[in-house]
Amino acid sequence: MLDRAALAKSYFTHERLVKHQLDSFNYFIEKGLQSVIDEQEKIETDIPDTYVKLGKISVGTPIVKEADGSEITLFPHVARIRNLTYAAPLYLTGTVVDQGEEKEEETVRIGMLPIMVRSSRCNLNTVDDVSKYGEDPLDPGGYFIVNGSERVLMSLEDLAPNKIFLEFEERYGDRIEVAKVFSQKFGYRALVIVERGKDSLLEVSFPYIPKRLSFVTLMRALGVESDQEIVGMVSNDPEILKYMLENLEMAEVETQEEAIELIGKKVAPGQAREYRITRANYVIDNYLLPHLGTEEEDRRAKAFFLGRMAEAVFELALGRRGEDDKDHYANKRLKLAGDLMEDLFRVSFIRLAKDIKYQLERAKVRNRDLTLATAVRADVLTERIMHPMATGNWVGGRTGVSQLLDRTNYVSVLSHLRRVISPLSRSQPHFEARDLHPTQWGRICPSETPEGPNCGLVKNFAQMAEVSTGVDEDIVRHILFDLGVEPIRREF
Repeated sequence: MLDRAALAKSYFTHERLVKHQLDSFNYFIEKGLQSVIDEQEKIETDIPDTYVKLGKISVGTPIVKEADGSEITLFPHVARIRNLTYAAPLYLTGTVVDQGEEKEEETVRIGMLPIMVRSSRCNLNTVDDVSKYGEDPLDPGGYFIVNGSERVLMSLEDLAPNKIFLEFEERYGDRIEVAKVFSQKFGYRALVIVERGKDSLLEVSFPYIPKRLSFVTLMRALGVESDQEIVGMVSNDPEILKYMLENLEMAEVETQEEAIELIGKKVAPGQAREYRITRANYVIDNYLLPHLGTEEEDRRAKAFFLGRMAEAVFELALGRRGEDDKDHYANKRLKLAGDLMEDLFRVSFIRLAKDIKYQLERAKVRNRDLTLATAVRADVLTERIMHPMATGNWVGGRTGVSQLLDRTNYVSVLSHLRRVISPLSRSQPHFEARDLHPTQWGRICPSETPEGPNCGLVKNFAQMAEVSTGVDEDIVRHILFDLGVEPIRREF
């Protein structure tokens, strides 16, 4: 027989209740920081054959610099009393290449990173009895200390990226079918829309394209030139084929070159022809479905994905499938503390990279020796990280991401650390988004939500809810291919 008391006692420990916060931050420390550095790879300069090759990044443990210049180990209770930030130094290894000549590898301190209390880098991990250091043994951690204030990063709820969503839209009295996907890569989200307008014509819109593009034009720009191949990428169904023939009859262009030129006229009107073509290629590679890649060889994969979106739109029009439920929890993803810190670090490091580039160019003009140690100004990164942590004004225009921890009582602390916030506007009704959804059972508490404008938009995890983590798609793909799975290849 199940002993519920024993189960509850083993589960409701201070470690498990905020485990999602700690695990997320630990993953950011172990993998997230390095992934941002690997994205950047090198810092280019305007000097020929002069750049910085970036290597490994590492994080120390929290320290404080005293007035005499000495650095001592910092513990959370000292940070609270002295209004300090509980932060650890970041060290980056890099090599300066000066006009083709590779210099010696250097490891420099690039700034300070706030450390989550009780995370893998917290100094309390090396202590047997935390009560000797002014800490409550039952304190769960999972929060930061910035300028002496305890701050918690809210878990943000959002629609799943890289997933096709179907819906109906009312436009000028007509109901049109729309397929949307939030294509996400390296923290950048590009909204790509395929819609069926008048006469069943498909149009596509994505960032940096001022007006909607014809679906056939975009497919030809991606290198799919023949009518048969375009239709084959969408569907072999006779009813959908009828819709596609209408689109092909209204085609504006016949070749890839013509399609690129037409897109160039839209993205760079009035510019020279060479610039228009270069700009059109850049927009297609970087802003159309970036999660599939940003190189020219990725265009075929993008064409297949657009074909799948077009097929889904026609299936919705034919009544073979319904709209997607945006409130279904299978269609939601949570951004935890580690994901938010990664977004913040990415923006901060790009700012630091620009500053390093400027410092190296200035040193070259003055005929000084180029070294990473003299080019790095640690305050640049630290300030860009600390300000959002202290104010809650996050990158991407979000506000209220970092909040003062509610210390009214122990339960209010746990409640605050397990809170989930929706990005929807508080001033709009959003009745369906505020309602309880059947898929929230066991995940979201049905009663713990504030009254007033935040009702249903600010939620809390259910008592025994745990947050699962995603898996890298490449790992799954390799496993499937190793097991003998072959990709479907349509014959045209």
